[in-house]
Amino acid sequence: MQVPKEDVRQDIMKATKEVFQKKGFLKTSMRDIASRSQVGLSNIYNYFKSKDDLFCQVVEPVTCSLDRMLHEHHGHRGHDIIEMKSDAYFRYAVDEYLQLLRTHRALLTLLFFRSEGSSLANFKDDFTRRSTALVKEYFNAMKEKHPEVEVDVSDFSIHLHSVWMFVLFEELIKQKVREKDLEKIVTEYMTIEVTGWRELMRI
Repeated sequence: MQVPKEDVRQDIMKATKEVFQKKGFLKTSMRDIASRSQVGLSNIYNYFKSKDDLFCQVVEPVTCSLDRMLHEHHGHRGHDIIEMKSDAYFRYAVDEYLQLLRTHRALLTLLFFRSEGSSLANFKDDFTRRSTALVKEYFNAMKEKHPEVEVDVSDFSIHLHSVWMFVLFEELIKQKVREKDLEKIVTEYMTIEVTGWRELMRI
């Protein structure tokens, strides 16, 4: 009986994730993936263009989640900046980080610590550059809407906003922080983050 193509694709993806987790992108070969998935090497290329294509598709759920977070806060779907004053916004921000970590910890590990040699090796730097540009646009739009808000924040400080987020995620993974401690740590981090922005923008 012929196995449905989507099932074969999912088998390849599952095996690829396992091999990348163990060996990293650089040390993984397509033959490793074929062996692990029990799918012929030539057949894998019917589903994926290259090892890099495989890696990108494996981690796509987390890269898409990070991009969605960026646009929900500062893009065309961005929250009104005045909402940052509310307890509801604070809780939303904490829950958003917790959801990302609980759902995608394994993929974050691949993206941050196993991506050397792939096209996503510089994902954090690329994301930070995009984030800085988008936040600046968002601040300018909010200044027009709320002239009383102070948005004269240096590009470097905006840049650090994303850098610190990645440092938080990386350290939570590296230090193997337990689930029972996760919410407390993320809440503490977000208290520093949100309080700082409120103070800078005088809201």
